[in-house]
Amino acid sequence: MLLKTVLTRLATTLVTLFGVAVVVFTLVRVAPGNPIAMMLPPGATEEDIANLTRLYGFDKSLPEQFAIWLGGVVQGDFGTSITLRQPVMELVLGRLPATLELSFMALVIAVTLGGLVAVIGARKRGTGTEVGLDLTNGAVLSVPDFLWGLIFVLLFGVLWPVLSISGRVDPRLDIDFTSNFYVIEGLLRGRLDVVGSTLSHMLMPAMSLALPLAAMIAQLFKQSLKEVLHLDYTTLARVRGFSETAVILREALRNAALPTLTLVGVQFTFLIGGTVIVERIFAYEGLGNMAIDAVINRDLPLIQGIVILFAALFIVINLLVDLSYTLLNPRLRHG
Repeated sequence: MLLKTVLTRLATTLVTLFGVAVVVFTLVRVAPGNPIAMMLPPGATEEDIANLTRLYGFDKSLPEQFAIWLGGVVQGDFGTSITLRQPVMELVLGRLPATLELSFMALVIAVTLGGLVAVIGARKRGTGTEVGLDLTNGAVLSVPDFLWGLIFVLLFGVLWPVLSISGRVDPRLDIDFTSNFYVIEGLLRGRLDVVGSTLSHMLMPAMSLALPLAAMIAQLFKQSLKEVLHLDYTTLARVRGFSETAVILREALRNAALPTLTLVGVQFTFLIGGTVIVERIFAYEGLGNMAIDAVINRDLPLIQGIVILFAALFIVINLLVDLSYTLLNPRLRHG
């Protein structure tokens, strides 16, 4: 049953990615602007433009261009960046680790804060503390992630400059890692200076991304906990002498977490998408920042590569969340 579900979802994934490829390829080519003209100096001749147009295949019809590009994608070749003159796959994979580390740090912060607030709210249900937490959650959720980024820059970068507000790591550090996963490889190599610098640079953008998600997690998780705490087995746990906190942590937490798991998985994909603007605010060297540069420069191959990668990440994450929910929920696992 599970294998059939996986195979069905994989087939759907391929169809979805193909549809995304068609839409993105078409939109970036019908958008106004000539990327070839942007590459050449003002004094370039018509012959120079024609030669470069042939080099990148823009002289062919749209279906021919798509067929050539798709044939390369199937072989792992997304083309060459128009502005950076490097393979798109190399550029994208070089920036992807930075975005994944930032997104994962934001997710950890969001789950930790949201879970803590939810447990406190469930423990203090029916009191003024719960009302205060609900009002705080609403206020936090009403502020978008990029605005949180600007607030943090103002507070901790200008008024009280205690944190790094730009870049990914201290440029004075000598980093000769084999990968761009600075935190992971830094821990494995014992380079705590690199790890500390990377985490300090990620803290404000990660908090900017995490706070709205933490508020959503807190609201849903608290509601789930309150529903579970009215069930018979939690009442039995109280009769056996467990404190309310012990009942929440030992009896209610696991079952209440299942609906929240779906929210976290779905919102994690939006969190990755939110890195585009937040990375720009903090000049963070991730995939989102590169995506904005690609759009500004009309770098069509790079735009296509980034969008396809983002789409693949979204689909894979949602698939993993669905499978996790199925494995953790006995009714679905044995249904």
